[in-house]
Order: sequence, then C-alpha cells, then structure tokens
Amino acid sequence: MSGLLDALQLEFVRHALLAATAAAVLCGVLGVFVVGKRIAFLADGIAHAAFGGLGLCAFLGLDPRLGAIGVAVACALALGALGNERLRSLDALIGVLYAIGMAAGIIFLAKTPGYAPNLSAYLFGNVLLVSRTDLALALGTTVLALLLLALFGKELVATAFDETFAFVQGVPVGALFTLLLLLIALTVVVLIQVMGVVLVVALLTIPPLAARALTRALGPMLVLSVLGGVASAWGGLALSYVGDLPSGPAIVLVAAVLFALATLAGALGRRRRRA
Repeated sequence: MSGLLDALQLEFVRHALLAATAAAVLCGVLGVFVVGKRIAFLADGIAHAAFGGLGLCAFLGLDPRLGAIGVAVACALALGALGNERLRSLDALIGVLYAIGMAAGIIFLAKTPGYAPNLSAYLFGNVLLVSRTDLALALGTTVLALLLLALFGKELVATAFDETFAFVQGVPVGALFTLLLLLIALTVVVLIQVMGVVLVVALLTIPPLAARALTRALGPMLVLSVLGGVASAWGGLALSYVGDLPSGPAIVLVAAVLFALATLAGALGRRRRRA
C-alpha cells in the first residue's frame, strides 16, 4: 500500500489517474446509451475505422488525431443518416468497416518513414505516458459530453430505450441518433492515443453491461456504470504497478472480473426475489 501511495507523488501517475477517471466517466455515461440502444457494434466499428485515419496521418507526418477525427466523424454522419433500424440489417457492413479501418491503419503505420510506431500503443494505449494536452482534451471532452447529455438527456433516454414512442411524441430520433454517434466518435478520437482502441471500446461496453446486470433503472445504471469504469481504471492501474503489467490490458481484465461478479450478483438477486 505504501508503494502505491508513494507512486501518487509522481506527476505522471497523477495524470494517468485523472485521464483514466475522465475516460471512465465519459465512457460509463455514453456506454449506457450504447448498450441500451444496442449499438456496441457501431461504436466498435467507428473506433476501428478511425484507426485507419490515424495511420494515414501518421504516415503523412501530420497529427494522427486529424485523420482519426475526420474518419470517425464521417463514419458517424454516414451511419446516422442510415438510421439504427436499417443498420441492424446491415451489420455485416460494420464488420467490413472494422476490417478495412484496421488493415489500412496497420499498413500506413508499417510504411511510416523513420522509427516504426508501436502498434500495441494504439490498440491499448499507454495511460502512464499521458501528456498535459491529452489530459486537458480528455477532461474537456468529458465536460462537453456531460453538458450535451444534460441538455438532451430526456430525449436521448426516450430514443435509446423506446424509439417508437419517442418518434410518436415528435422527438427528432434521427438527429439524436446522429448526435450519439458523434459523441462516440469524439470520445474515440480523444482517448485513442491515451487509452487505445481496444480499451475505449471495452470501457464503452463492459461497465455499462455490468451495471445493466444489476439494475434496469436508468439513474442507478448510470451511477453503477461510472463507478464500475472508475474502479476498473484505478484497479487496473494498481494491478499494472504492483504486477509490472501493461496498464491497458490490466484495466480490461479488471473490468472483465467486475462484469463477471456483477452478472453473478444479478443472477443471485433475481433468484432470491423469485424464491
């Protein structure tokens, strides 16, 4: 324990904790809508497609975020225009998007002049190397997303959990679906170099699914999703420090353990209520 407390005296460790916390809050809140609307495959597709744009800009010597945000926003707008119902019948298209984005990104990174970038750094990130700029972007994106969710929260909830009723009530379902995809795209771009593609997708899905296993009430689900994400991030970083493990995979493994425990607790709770 003293070793962990000593580590907190280091600036890069404090930055890592802040960045991981911001990512957990952002992904935990957005993830509830992703899981509720059953569009985890879209979030995964956008994240991996953005990897292609990231690799292209790295190859051209530009800021990789420029390519990632261009591809991610383009994908979000295109998928939003198609609509959720149509996308369900075109799920194979998302698989194609996923494969092309990853293949293009890997090829561009492999052909980037000079020192070849570490591919695992883009897949799992390295939160221990987060810069002040990365931290500011993560915190700023979290605040922006929370403000937008506060402004359009009721409409997004209606769209995510009962789209037909929302449409009948005059809610702009298509526009809100596109807004949700744009928020996912922004989250992916901001966090991709800090947390990595795999970890962003994991935080968008695993903590919300764990929360959903425990409750179906929206308020508690949001709280549990955020707490699960924060616990995964902090626990993964602690495990990484103690066990000398890569931070990204450690966070994913801790999240998976929490999901298993939540699923077991939810099943036991339902059995007890039936009894």
